[in-house]
Amino acid sequence: MHFNVIYFSVLKKKDFNFLTELDSIEVELESVELQISELLERQSSLNSRKMQLLMSLEEAGGSSMPSRSSQISRSGLSKQELQSYENSDFPWSKEVQEALGEVFCIAQFRPLQLQAINLTMSGKDLFLVMPTGRGKSLCYQLPAVCSKGFTLVVTPLVSLMEDQLMYLQSISVEAVCLNASSTKEHAKLVMTGMTDKHSPFKLLYVTPEKIAKSKLLMSKLEKAYNMGLLARIAIDEVHCCSQWGHDFRPDYKLLGILKRQFPKVPLIGLTATATSQVLQDCQKILCVPDTTALTARFNRPNLYYEVRCKNSQDEGPVKEIAALIKERYTDQSGIVYVFSQKDAETVSTELQKRGILAQPYHANMEAKDKSLVHRQWTNKKIQVVVATVAFGMGIDKADVRFVIHHTMSKSMENYYQESGRAGRDDNPADCIVFYGFGDIFRISTMVVMENTGQQKLQNMVAYCQNVDSCRRAMMAIHFDEVWDDDDECNQMCDVCRHGNDYITLDVTKHAQEVVQIVELASSLDEKMTPLKVLETWMGKGPAKRRKMIQVTSLSRSEVESIIVHLLLHGYFSEDFSFTPYTTYFYLKLGRKAALLKNSNHTITMKMRKKQPTASNGAVNLPLTFSLFSESAFLRSCTCQKVLIPTDTVLTSTVRPERLL
Repeated sequence: MHFNVIYFSVLKKKDFNFLTELDSIEVELESVELQISELLERQSSLNSRKMQLLMSLEEAGGSSMPSRSSQISRSGLSKQELQSYENSDFPWSKEVQEALGEVFCIAQFRPLQLQAINLTMSGKDLFLVMPTGRGKSLCYQLPAVCSKGFTLVVTPLVSLMEDQLMYLQSISVEAVCLNASSTKEHAKLVMTGMTDKHSPFKLLYVTPEKIAKSKLLMSKLEKAYNMGLLARIAIDEVHCCSQWGHDFRPDYKLLGILKRQFPKVPLIGLTATATSQVLQDCQKILCVPDTTALTARFNRPNLYYEVRCKNSQDEGPVKEIAALIKERYTDQSGIVYVFSQKDAETVSTELQKRGILAQPYHANMEAKDKSLVHRQWTNKKIQVVVATVAFGMGIDKADVRFVIHHTMSKSMENYYQESGRAGRDDNPADCIVFYGFGDIFRISTMVVMENTGQQKLQNMVAYCQNVDSCRRAMMAIHFDEVWDDDDECNQMCDVCRHGNDYITLDVTKHAQEVVQIVELASSLDEKMTPLKVLETWMGKGPAKRRKMIQVTSLSRSEVESIIVHLLLHGYFSEDFSFTPYTTYFYLKLGRKAALLKNSNHTITMKMRKKQPTASNGAVNLPLTFSLFSESAFLRSCTCQKVLIPTDTVLTSTVRPERLL
């Protein structure tokens, strides 16, 4: 019996040693994986810089390269061949130039427009990626006017069709549409016109659903094709084809039938936002293997980008938004984007109470009410539209001076497109995001079923939390564009305007405290929402629980910041739970949590050293998550002043080209 006890003790000691060594190996493996990840980041950064230098060398050597106003990529043609399409010596060039001035009342082409028009009129398949408001529609509308037959335009929303038809009718270009609300009489007239050699219209707008579900339409298109009357196919918002796109629509995946049935008809796909991956996906779906892709620069020099914090303790940003509109944008048109239909109603009511002419706009409104709001805003009868994303694609008002996001967008793609509705007249305009802790988790539960929803949201959060990288640079890198340097911004974002006066804080101790809370909950088989974790760490909840953890003395905003930082960097991860009525977001330990057991592992965060001052003298707080009080927090952290070069990789820093 005595022998058995000794033997059991030896085994327990041996098991303990094994477990200790296993823990040590796991921690070291996590560290190695982190180093590999950082090296891959560095590799990506170096490759980007290499591409930039090669382009500069070619320019210096006299080689013909795209201008800085446009970037041409992913082309099936050589550079010389592409450049030839910038010329005005084609058989149709005189007619195109005359139509530009006489029909569309435009003096000259914008970058890439003439090239795109010549390519599509030459019968080439083409993808055109161009920022919102830079004239994508002209690249198929003008060729339609100058071509025999008609152009088929596939567009995702009926409201887009109506906007385009109103515009074309105003310049005396005949255009028609077919959608679910079309009458039988109207549909019959359109179908007859499709096979009329003297076609009464130059453009036919349809939804993708119509292509997918109407055999009669496909039959008429086939007849028009055989008669040589189907001049070209334009796919508007082409990113909707791809599941990797930010606005995937299932019926768009069926549009490959068009090129299979009508292989000799040139196709032009248009979008404001598409990464390389999205375009490659669209190429396969639409059956256009030899596509030429023209990509305009994503940079909109006249737009000022800014991020502000939401104070979770007050009534929200409505008061600040109202003050901004009244003080900075008197009698100027703008859009306030909100998260939900309820928010649209509530925020518009609050703005009205503060003397601002505002109206809500969301998908649940009657069509006539939405049209009325749109018309009133266009004609300056109201100043502000408070809208969900339903007020989106195709909004074409040139003099929008501000786009304010009451809640951040769900992705960089969405934000770029929504903010891009400002300043289409090329005059200065502001794009401001109000960013709050709770919004992250509201949006996260909304996009949980999307293929890359969480990744895209984390990219948007990283954009909002950033305090040291030019916001334009982050956008450019996200959309696969080489960004030369921050000088291109010209201080047209809050980060560049306020300079690089930052400090870096060691928050390892605080990270260990909050990770311990989630670890404890897991051991007790409990789930904790981010709010519950926050409140527990701040000492709220049962006294028994408080005795088991280290309660923090940090402020609420500081606690929020650390939790989000740990989530973005993999120390926490998402855990979703579904009920018949809602989706819950819980925090669980992430893949990097084990690294905190390593005494050599540190976590740092960046913050502004001082609060920047707005041009009007008011203190402008761009981000709670980066503006820590210089009190308890600074006393409890190791801090130092640092000057951060643009290519420096700091421990646990989110870089714009990477999602963690």
